[in-house]
Amino acid sequence: MAKVLVLYASLTGSTEIMAESMTEHLKENGHEVAHNSFDLDPIDVSRLEEFDSILFGSYSWDDDIPFEVEDFYFDMDEIDLTGKTVGVFGSCDTYYDIYGPAIDTLAAKAKERGATVYEEKFKFELEPDDKDIEYGKSLADAVLNLET
Repeated sequence: MAKVLVLYASLTGSTEIMAESMTEHLKENGHEVAHNSFDLDPIDVSRLEEFDSILFGSYSWDDDIPFEVEDFYFDMDEIDLTGKTVGVFGSCDTYYDIYGPAIDTLAAKAKERGATVYEEKFKFELEPDDKDIEYGKSLADAVLNLET
């Protein structure tokens, strides 16, 4: 079974809901899962090397990554994610001109650092509904099944 990190930033709790559902799903399927938030339970970027797969979650608003994620994002320049599989997800809002920029930015950084990034970036509108939750679980499974 895989060793997985679910790392997220959540402003309103929507991305946290998705992160928790993915975490529980993976644990129920026998995976070892660490569950951390950028703001409440920060993790040193070097710890990413301990995991087989990483699921990054972030809310998006305006056109940048959230402030809770900024330092971590820049610290990622110091690590090599070759051999890791990564998926990205998060709450977005169609009110803004760009839909889900933080999710795209995190995916690009992981790929730049050598990770195999799951092609689909899972962006859901505001708060996840039951259909979104189920899709998030299938995304988690797909990321763990990527060949590196």
